[in-house]
Amino acid sequence: MIDRPREKLAAKGPASLSDFELLQAMIGSGNSQADVSTIAKNTLRLLQKRGTSLAYTDLQQITGLGKAKITELLAAFELSRRYLIESERPIIDGTAKAVELLADIRNKKQEYLVCLTLDGAHRLIAKRTISIGTLTSSLVHPREVFADAIADRAASVIVAHNHPSGTLTASVADIQVTKQLQKSAQLLGMRLLDHIIVTKAAYSLVQIQ
Repeated sequence: MIDRPREKLAAKGPASLSDFELLQAMIGSGNSQADVSTIAKNTLRLLQKRGTSLAYTDLQQITGLGKAKITELLAAFELSRRYLIESERPIIDGTAKAVELLADIRNKKQEYLVCLTLDGAHRLIAKRTISIGTLTSSLVHPREVFADAIADRAASVIVAHNHPSGTLTASVADIQVTKQLQKSAQLLGMRLLDHIIVTKAAYSLVQIQ
């Protein structure tokens, strides 16, 4: 009778395993601190609670999980999230792809500042409206842009806003805001990929030095 998770997986395929058995197969074996069943049970409980927001520090709380195994688990979860669970999320691999997501602000009569958060594979995590009104460095604070990006565990962000006037030229305020956001992104270990200006018919970039 095949009852050990790894042997069961080899004989019947991964779909035959329960969530608990899958984690047992991934963890492999226990240690002097805890047996594999206890580690898997506690990991599953935490995974059910935290979902995609599960972090390294969360797994450190589980007795019996060392640094190497935590790294392996998180890497497996992230690959699954990127290529299987959320494979329908668009990959934003260039400015043109980002602009496709901005059609809703092209005709707005006020300036809308939008932020796109991306993961390490440049897949879209979320699109959010950050502010509505005239874009100035005093009104657009980095915390408004990066608070959700941090929660998303984003690797990079793209910001964009519309110019109701129709001009594609970046204003002094646009440039100041871009520089401020770029510095903040660097401090947070993220990348500001683009700051896009859109009008009804076209788009341009605020140059980032």
